[in-house]
Amino acid sequence: MSHTEHQAAQAKLENAAPAPPLTLVIFGAHGDLTKRLLMPALYNLADMHLLDAGMKIIGVDHSDGDSREWADGLTATMQSFTHDRTAEFHPDRIDDEAWGWVTQRLEYLKGDFADESTFRGIGGKLGDGNCIFYLAVAARFFAPVVEQLGRAGLLKQQPNAFRRVVIEKPFGQDLPSAQALNARILKVADEQQVYRIDHFMGKETVQNIFPLRFSNAVFEPVWRREYIDHVQIMAAETIGVELRGSFYEGTGALRDMVPNHLFTLLAMIAMEAPGAYTSDAVRGEKAKVIAAIKPVQHDDVVRGQYGAGTVQGQSAKAYRDEPDVAKDSSTETYVALKLEIDNWRWAGVPFYLRTGKHLAARRTEIAVHFRAAPVSLLPDRDGGTMAANVLRITLDPEQHTTLDMNVKTPGMNAQLSRADMTFRYEDSFPMPSRVGYEVLLYAVMNGDTVLFQRADQIEAAWAAVQPALDHPPAVEIYAAGSAGPAGADALLARDGRRWDPL
Repeated sequence: MSHTEHQAAQAKLENAAPAPPLTLVIFGAHGDLTKRLLMPALYNLADMHLLDAGMKIIGVDHSDGDSREWADGLTATMQSFTHDRTAEFHPDRIDDEAWGWVTQRLEYLKGDFADESTFRGIGGKLGDGNCIFYLAVAARFFAPVVEQLGRAGLLKQQPNAFRRVVIEKPFGQDLPSAQALNARILKVADEQQVYRIDHFMGKETVQNIFPLRFSNAVFEPVWRREYIDHVQIMAAETIGVELRGSFYEGTGALRDMVPNHLFTLLAMIAMEAPGAYTSDAVRGEKAKVIAAIKPVQHDDVVRGQYGAGTVQGQSAKAYRDEPDVAKDSSTETYVALKLEIDNWRWAGVPFYLRTGKHLAARRTEIAVHFRAAPVSLLPDRDGGTMAANVLRITLDPEQHTTLDMNVKTPGMNAQLSRADMTFRYEDSFPMPSRVGYEVLLYAVMNGDTVLFQRADQIEAAWAAVQPALDHPPAVEIYAAGSAGPAGADALLARDGRRWDPL
């Protein structure tokens, strides 16, 4: 399929109207997030003709430079993606017309995030029109930038002009800091103006959990404690902390991944059906189920830290030997938890979460393990017990949904074997190279908050893991390139279960 034909097929599939005219102000114009994710997303939206011709993009950062230099640097980065198949965005080519549309609208503004004159300068460029402020900056700037926007009057909305703020993770470092951050932000902005973004929600496979559960009668009746034995949610990485040692020392795997990314997936799997597909209804049900998670018990938490080892054939140094990491560091690079949800649907069903760096494989997946059928009428070909059904929703490195089943083995003997049914988006739909931020940016532009987290959901997530932050168990050393610490296996073994293999 040619580029033009592919574009036409995609436009027909989208069936979406262009976003309204607006100015997008990006704080952190020179940052990695802007280069790697925001600009590819804007390029893709332009390529789909989903941006208004009157759109403007203002980049704000402390570095010297002008608009032309900013655009040239971004162009070089975009072109580099065409040669890097490991990049999240890796098109075969950059369409000159679509990227040119974006670069023509770029304007750079040098400014200090703590200086009121920076915000006066921004205000002078905005006028009275629609505006989105995107905080692609370190977490310590979230509240100060929003407060400066408020003091400058830049968050005041008019009946026909919106003002919105997009905030990246981490949204707090624990329950008290999350509560404090929410309080500071909501003093100057309404909840409906704040978009707490989680890029996991930009993945088609994650968004598909909602219709998978609530638009298919085959699943919803069995999506409960009577039929589901347990749920596993994992985000395994082969990379280490790389050059982010100073950041990771004060963060760790639990803060970095669990209350945001993994709880986002848990909420999609465990939420009740909302009364309607509206922002308030959907976000309300997500907040309810997160609030129903019992605070994690000390014995239900395992912390690990990678030691030296071999990852995908390459030698890997221990975490404590990484740059900017303390030689006696107790920061975890791996965490596993057993969680319980205290409601009618899930009482007694454990949710096992794990995430870690420098593991044997890269994989992000939700596995819903159903209870085994009560009686096996046919023998298993391998001589084992009949396997239970497992629904696997895989997000990375591929995106697909698979149902593991028992089937008759071909041949003369009536025996059972395992097989699967798999749904892949690319098998049914044209799927261009996306970074996942396209649908999220488009939603912000159109005022759709359904894919974003509310303050109460954020705070409930931190409340659930706060005991593990207050009284963390000691870290276990695991070899880089392994499946993680032995304690994580013991966590499931005591319940008569085991982790799915990486």
